Order: sequence, then C-alpha cells, then structure tokens
Amino acid sequence: MEGLVQAAALLGAGIAAIGGIGAGLGQGMATAYAVEAVSRQPEAKQDIMQTLIIGLAITESTGIYALVIAFLLIFLKG
Repeated sequence: MEGLVQAAALLGAGIAAIGGIGAGLGQGMATAYAVEAVSRQPEAKQDIMQTLIIGLAITESTGIYALVIAFLLIFLKG
C-alpha cells in the first residue's frame, strides 16, 4: 500500500510540474502582446509596462505554487 501512495505522490508531482509550462507560456504571450502594444502606441509605454510587470508577477506566482506543491509531494511522500 505504501508503494501505491509513493507512486501516486510522484505522479502528482509530475502533473504539478506541468504548471510551470502554463506559467511560461502565459508570460511569453503577455510579453509578446506588450511589445506589440508599445510598438503601436509608444506614448503609452509606461502604463503598458506597469500593467505587464503586475501581470507577470501574478503569472509567476502560479508557477511557483506548482513548484512548491511538486516539491512537497516529492519530499513528503516520495
């Protein structure tokens, strides 16, 4: 039974690590759209960059939470 719990924990850690992929894709898309927005309206650069930084911080926190969950599963049950 303990082997089943360990296998499930490691599988869950692998699935949680996929959260990093989503965070990376989200940050890449946000940056691409911000660059496009600045190229269209250079005078709004400050507002666009401020919104981008806040959005990237929120997006990065999702990836960090997924990493923490993966580490918890690996070190506590794996």
